[in-house]
Amino acid sequence: MNFFTVPASIIKSYINNGHLRSVNAKKNIIASFAIRGGSIAISIILLPITLHYINATEYGIWLTLTSIIGWFSFFDIGFGNGLRNKFTEAVSKGQHELARIYVSTTYAILTIIISIVLVVFFFINPLIDWAQILNASDVMIRELRLLALIVFAFFCIQFVLQLLTTILTANQQPAKASLFNFLGSLLSLLIIFFLTKTTKGNLIYLGAVFSFAPVFVLVVASFWCFLGEYRKYIPSIRYVKFAFAKDLMSLGLKFFIIQIAFVIFYQTSNIIIAQLFGPEEVTSYNVAYKYFGIIPMLFGIVLAPFWSAFTEAWHKNDKAWMESTMKRFKLLCVLVLVLAILMFIFSPIVYRIWVGKEVYVSLSVSAVMAAYVVINAWNGIHSNFLNGIGKVKLQLFISLIGSVINIPLAIFFGQNLGIYGVVLSTTIISLISAIFLPIQYHKIMHNKARGIWAN
Repeated sequence: MNFFTVPASIIKSYINNGHLRSVNAKKNIIASFAIRGGSIAISIILLPITLHYINATEYGIWLTLTSIIGWFSFFDIGFGNGLRNKFTEAVSKGQHELARIYVSTTYAILTIIISIVLVVFFFINPLIDWAQILNASDVMIRELRLLALIVFAFFCIQFVLQLLTTILTANQQPAKASLFNFLGSLLSLLIIFFLTKTTKGNLIYLGAVFSFAPVFVLVVASFWCFLGEYRKYIPSIRYVKFAFAKDLMSLGLKFFIIQIAFVIFYQTSNIIIAQLFGPEEVTSYNVAYKYFGIIPMLFGIVLAPFWSAFTEAWHKNDKAWMESTMKRFKLLCVLVLVLAILMFIFSPIVYRIWVGKEVYVSLSVSAVMAAYVVINAWNGIHSNFLNGIGKVKLQLFISLIGSVINIPLAIFFGQNLGIYGVVLSTTIISLISAIFLPIQYHKIMHNKARGIWAN
């Protein structure tokens, strides 16, 4: 008997055992781990290469600029997440034509919205003082305006094309969505490496590469999917029905407001740090963020298939499956805690090997970042369930309150405690969700949810 046949058979048995919904999720998780593992490796390799191509200050400027442009993702107005739930619901009921209508209508609406935004940005960009916003030297103003235009133009194209990943995830195939992200990162790495051998450090080249690569991959992937497996859902003008926008928006509007709040909540840290301590400190913060970000990246792989799985289970009233799945997720949070502690203990060694002496990350920043990812893993399992079943009003209010409080609190803590005070602010506010979302989950599962708890 081959030595590997026993463990291989055990693994195969584990994967294929259980509810079909769970089997599909496990297959996607395993595939996603392999793909995301590659993405993590690329991220680890790419950071020092980028820091050698441009200096820490320019890299901090780049990170802050992309954070600001990331705010424009809220022009999605919740249609992406609305499509995710409605597409899953339609497909689970065998209503494939309705699913195509949802897909076509969402593509049409987002194309119209982002085209208007791009035209407006084109005219106002020359009037924006990017040097002041990014706390950069005035001599960089023309370079930063060109960089902002390039990054924003590609962002707008990606804004529409990334609906493909929403559709794949809604159809419980998040591994494919992860594959396209991996290929975009790989292409970026290859081009940046080529630039380091052929050009001197150039912020414009860097921004163009990071912006172009994912768009190119999504263009190719869209043709591959919609001319293949997803042909019956291919966007078509004939299937654009603006009357169905109301269905998408009924839930999507709530996601939209949550999205705005979370963009404000999470993306302001780079700007606050840049203004209080300078763009070079944004790099220090982001080294810790990327390092501990490995945890939510891995945890997100496990969670990804279950949003749409919860949607399907909810419409089929399969509460037993939902409860057993949530119990496993809670046990998984214990492993997240252990991993975060180990990563904190070894963080000084990892930073020294990873980025050398070019960037210093304090233990206090690492400690708060470790706590932050653990709390958000706990929040993630509950928000994933609630998003899947469309009960998001409580999240809406919590995210709005958190986004309002976070900016002044982060500035206050930053001025008095340093960089780690900015991270401490978002960590403290995350505790609000950690308390209330589990309560909502238990109320819903025990049919005790009323008012805001039931919506």
